[in-house]
Amino acid sequence: MSLKQSEAIVVRTYPLREADLLVTLFTRAEGKIKGVARAAKKSRRRFGGALEPVTLVRVHYEDREGKELARLDSCDILWSPMSEELDYPRVVALEHVAEMLDELLPDREANDAIFRLAVSVLHELRTGDSWTPLTYFQLWLVRLVGFLPELSACLACGRTLNGDRAYYHALADGLMCEQHKRLASSQLAPESRAMAGQMFRAPVESFAAVGANQTDADVTRANDLAGAQLRDLRRFLLQIVERHIEKKLVTAAMLAKL
Repeated sequence: MSLKQSEAIVVRTYPLREADLLVTLFTRAEGKIKGVARAAKKSRRRFGGALEPVTLVRVHYEDREGKELARLDSCDILWSPMSEELDYPRVVALEHVAEMLDELLPDREANDAIFRLAVSVLHELRTGDSWTPLTYFQLWLVRLVGFLPELSACLACGRTLNGDRAYYHALADGLMCEQHKRLASSQLAPESRAMAGQMFRAPVESFAAVGANQTDADVTRANDLAGAQLRDLRRFLLQIVERHIEKKLVTAAMLAKL
């Protein structure tokens, strides 16, 4: 059987026997696949540093009849996070992207929109400000896998929320108005819902730092406000994800400590 090839994001690697690696890849051509990289710990020519998590590669692989795992022949690095400065917050953000892809994507189901989203966000996850692209990734991924509820109407009565307060609950799928909110609900602010709307209308690259023409005080206030809205959205989105996968994300707890 001839080798297949595809752009791919390395999602996970696990030791397998003495020198092999079990690798999870999110490929552009076939979605998430699992494969064995024989002698990957020894062969610098075939793999080198290409199997580091969230590295963008061109992978050459073979599907074997009757075998669940593909055989990885080689990988060429197209982009690596190791080529740029790394600090702990950026490392955690990159690992969060990998964990979200691993937990939310089914095997062998190509999704070009999610692949392009992941690649664009990985390029924007820089040391200093990872929160904006990370929230953008969470929001769009939850939407693209079909988990995101309607953000502008009450789940219970259908009333348009507009600029009103909206509430969500760990055991419910959507937002509720103040009249129909459940006990122990959390609030998603109107400003946070407005930010989500902006993210749906623009690419991640457009969400840069606050403009340089403003005073330091204005920049500080604007960044503080944006930071609060981003945290608000992340709490809401993570609750949705963890309810659907029925487990806690390891990297979510790490992000909460930053």
